[in-house]
Amino acid sequence: MSGHLEVGERVVRAEALHGGITAEMRKLSIGTRDGGTRHLVLRTFVDEEHAEDWLNREAGALTLLAGTGVPAPGLVAVDPTAAHCECPSLLMTHLAGRTVLADEGLETRVPLLARQLVAVHALRPAVRPREYVAWTTADTVVVPKGADAAVWAAAIDVIRRPAPPYEGRFLHRDFQPGNVLFDVLPPRSAGTRITGVVDWAAASWGPADLDVAHCSANLALLHGPAWGLRFAEAYEEAGGVLAAAASERLYWRVRDGLAISEDVRLLSQSWREAGRKELTTRAAEERLDAYVTALMHELG
Repeated sequence: MSGHLEVGERVVRAEALHGGITAEMRKLSIGTRDGGTRHLVLRTFVDEEHAEDWLNREAGALTLLAGTGVPAPGLVAVDPTAAHCECPSLLMTHLAGRTVLADEGLETRVPLLARQLVAVHALRPAVRPREYVAWTTADTVVVPKGADAAVWAAAIDVIRRPAPPYEGRFLHRDFQPGNVLFDVLPPRSAGTRITGVVDWAAASWGPADLDVAHCSANLALLHGPAWGLRFAEAYEEAGGVLAAAASERLYWRVRDGLAISEDVRLLSQSWREAGRKELTTRAAEERLDAYVTALMHELG
C-alpha cells in the first residue's frame, strides 16, 4: 500500500488494533514531508475465504458514505485479491476516538448509538448494496448449556417461518459498540459524542429491525439482557421505525440472538482482550439465554 502515500511520506510505525474477529487491523503512523505525522488504518484478511467479497463490499460502502454526514473512514485504496499486497487488504483514513465497552456511562451512550443508527438507516443510496444474508439457520443454532430447552425450541421455531415483509433500509449489518468510536470528553464538558462508525464489510439492504436486533443482542451480552431490550425503545425514541407487529419484531430480534449463539466464544474472547475480563464464554452464554428467554416472554 506504500504506493498510495504522498511523495516523500513513509510508514514510521505500525500498531495493532484489538477487537477485530475476522481481520487484522493496524494503525499506521505516516511521516509526512514537513516532519509531521498522519494516521491510516490497514485492514488485512489472512486465510479468509470471503476476503475478496468483504473488502469489495466495504470499499463500496465507504465510497457511498463519503460526504453523507455518517462518520465513517475514508477509502484510500483496496486490494481485494492481494494483487499488490501479501494478503487481501484495505487502506482507509484513521478516525479519532475509541470503542467503549464498559458499563459506566451506558445510559448516555445508548441514546447516541440509537440516533446514529437512525442516521444510517436514513441514507438512500443511488446504488443499493446487496440484500442482507441471514447468519444462522434453525439447524445451526447452539443452545447454551443449562438453557430452558422448551424456550429455545420455541425460539428456533420462530426462525423456521418465512421472513416477514419489510421496507428496505441501508444497513451497517454489524452495528454494535465494538464498531462505534466515542470521544469521551472531560466531566465538565458537553459529555460524550460518537466520532466514527467502522467495519462496513457486511453493509447490506434489509429491515431496520435487523440492525437494531444485532445491536440489541450485543448490548445484552455486554451489559445485561435489560439493555438488549432497551435499545429498540431508544431507537424508536430517536425517530427510527420498526415493524408494527409484535410477531415481526420477535422474528428479527430472535433471529439475531440465535445467530450470536454460534459466535459467543469468539465474541467473549474479543471483549476480554478489550478489557472486559469478567465476560467469560460461560457468562456470555448465560446472558444470551436470559435475553432470548426475555424476548420470548415479552414479544412471543
